[in-house]
Amino acid sequence: MFRIIALLTPVFVSLFWAIILQSDRKNHSRSRSFLAKLMLLMVVLFTVKFFNFEPLPDVYPYLDVIHMYAGCLIFPFYHIYFRLLTIDEKFSWKAHARFLILPTVLVTVYGVATLITPGIEFKTWLFNRHAFPDSPQVHFLNIMRPLLNCYVVFQVIYYLVRNTILLRKYGNRAEQFYSDIEDGKYNNANMLNYMIVINAVVTIICYIIFLRYSWMVYIFPSIYAIYVYLVGYMGYKQKAINPTFDLISNFYAESSSEQEFPAVYNILLQKLLTEFEVNKIYLNSQLNILDVVQAVGANRSYISSVINQQYNQNFCSFVNNFRMQELQRVYADNPEYTNESLAEYCGFGSVSSLRRSVYAKTGLSITEWKNHNVSQQQVG
Repeated sequence: MFRIIALLTPVFVSLFWAIILQSDRKNHSRSRSFLAKLMLLMVVLFTVKFFNFEPLPDVYPYLDVIHMYAGCLIFPFYHIYFRLLTIDEKFSWKAHARFLILPTVLVTVYGVATLITPGIEFKTWLFNRHAFPDSPQVHFLNIMRPLLNCYVVFQVIYYLVRNTILLRKYGNRAEQFYSDIEDGKYNNANMLNYMIVINAVVTIICYIIFLRYSWMVYIFPSIYAIYVYLVGYMGYKQKAINPTFDLISNFYAESSSEQEFPAVYNILLQKLLTEFEVNKIYLNSQLNILDVVQAVGANRSYISSVINQQYNQNFCSFVNNFRMQELQRVYADNPEYTNESLAEYCGFGSVSSLRRSVYAKTGLSITEWKNHNVSQQQVG
């Protein structure tokens, strides 16, 4: 019984996150929705693994092709998820089918090979790779199975590189799913990317080294469960907000007519500036675009469109510009303030956020920035 519970733990964890991510309408986004689909794919994969590890020789042969297909789709799905965090606004077959074609073709060839293999030979071969060495069908399966395993390893390397490139170019967009106001080092997105390596290492160790020990069957499902939990939790932490995608075109897509925008533009701009210049809404360290939407009384696309068109900035940069101006004023009047006090009074929320914003704006460390301001004041 304990063995069964251990093997099914990753299934339960994957199913839990699939439900949570899809049902949380408050923070719903297309990336979270796709992550829920990835979790459902993991449900299928770990369920079939259960029948493989148990083993159930009368059941698993009917699920083997599903097992291989789900395993080959995990990493392409993971990459598509990263694209939704960075450069793609939504999933579409036209844009993303190319990542699914090769695994589909390979597994289809493998599936056809299993169908033309005599049933008794295939079922025996699944649990004994050395059975029927003279059978041409079994010989082909002995080629295809390692080929698919090598292809999965190739996927790990390929998509790890592809995701890393995306994060280097567009990591700020991925990180905005976690915070609307910080341009950090993309720790959250990088952590998600490194999960690929964790999954691959665990899988390789599981299949190549330790399966000879029966007691390890209790260890690796637990590791898989932790891995899935962390991926799901990272997705759950994400917000539904990604200002980078709220460009001016989104406004026209939602407006009843293009003539509406010029008519309300100035009014909306004045309300926005009132909130930032008079009410100093940016001093709220937890500020996000929905807070501004509520304060101004317009929808999110309207706000983003005004910021984008008037200032050529996204929401994150817009807010941080006001905080940097506040920092300039506060430090000029109170040079004795510590970094913690400056971060608190100017809306940064933390010293690390303050440092990142100063460096992003000026290219200087906080100490260099202070010295530069002192020098300017002395000159003045």
